[in-house]
Amino acid sequence: MPAFQYVALDAKGKESKGIIEGDSPRQIRNQLRERGLTPLNVSESATEARPGGDSAGKSVRRFRGRLNTNDLSLLVRQIATLIDAGSPIEEAINATATYSENSRVKSLLLNVRSRVLEGHTLADSLGQYPRVFPEMFRATVAAGEQSGHLDGVLERLADYTEERQATQATVKKALVYPSVMIVVSVLILYGLLTYVMPQMIETFEDLGQELPNLTQVLISVSEFTQAWGGYLLIGIVLAAFAFERAMHFESFKTRVHSMWLRIPLARALVRSSNSAQFARTLSILASSGVPVLQSLDISAQVVTNRPMRNAVLDAATKVREGASLAKSLEASNRFPPMMVHLIASGEGSGRLGFMLDKAASHLEREQDSLVSAFLGLLQPLIVVFMGGAIMVIVLGMLMPIFELNQIVT
Repeated sequence: MPAFQYVALDAKGKESKGIIEGDSPRQIRNQLRERGLTPLNVSESATEARPGGDSAGKSVRRFRGRLNTNDLSLLVRQIATLIDAGSPIEEAINATATYSENSRVKSLLLNVRSRVLEGHTLADSLGQYPRVFPEMFRATVAAGEQSGHLDGVLERLADYTEERQATQATVKKALVYPSVMIVVSVLILYGLLTYVMPQMIETFEDLGQELPNLTQVLISVSEFTQAWGGYLLIGIVLAAFAFERAMHFESFKTRVHSMWLRIPLARALVRSSNSAQFARTLSILASSGVPVLQSLDISAQVVTNRPMRNAVLDAATKVREGASLAKSLEASNRFPPMMVHLIASGEGSGRLGFMLDKAASHLEREQDSLVSAFLGLLQPLIVVFMGGAIMVIVLGMLMPIFELNQIVT
């Protein structure tokens, strides 16, 4: 049953908007009149009918956007709770849509429900919105439907989404202060070189005094900044844009990602974050009953570092040929030994999902420690750099004054 958006007036003449389900716009108008509303406009919500008027055609999506992580985790957890309470899937989706205050979420859920009512599985219905529900979501939901444990699977997915959101929010929040410090430092240095230094230069030139080498160097830097600072800024912006465009090419992206893996601190951060995402995703999929080979193919997509992703895909090929997952990953030398050891233990004991979960938790703690250490090191470095740069500029301006005093005395 398709969903329709409506605009209507209530008895006081106040405009009301919403989304309800019905067979046709005419039926929706009748429903609105029964509620004491005067319909102004009724249109299909996020769907478009295909020629022929078949019911399946009414479920073709026009929903093009994404949902933020908070909305996604909330709706998944609400549906899981209702299913766990004994509600059928379509009723759980409808209840979640009804009580949602986000019109986009409501529209999306009602269209998913319409496909479920037409006989499609929930995983199939979610597949109509690949930008909202990634392949990992759909594969896990499909496994949960087949095993009869959909509520537990959805709970795990909600936990996974919330944990990723929390990790990303923590990192972004921690980067705010250093970013502000860098911007302020650059602005202060630019002001000193383009405004303060030129005024000091005029004073020194009037005195006709020979300037120290440091002061002459600073004068050259100041003149260069005044003459070419704008062009330099444009060049940096263009270089950043060109780099961003080049990162769309897999060969260039792979070389950059390989470079990160050769820098000590960056290597540790990249390995721990990508390994944690891989282990967590594979844990959810394996625990939900998704076949190992399919789980590996899906889990590889959450690994953003290209050499590490290629290592997972190579491992999947070796597993397909009969090798163990632990030995295949160990051969690539891309993943932490602790994770490989826990995977080997899980394969030997038949508790792969459980051991992957332990590995993911360990790697996430390691990632948090590395991020804290990196930020703890970055902030003092910015302060030292800023203090050193200002000290050099101040010395360059004061040295001629000191020499003048010596000449006078």
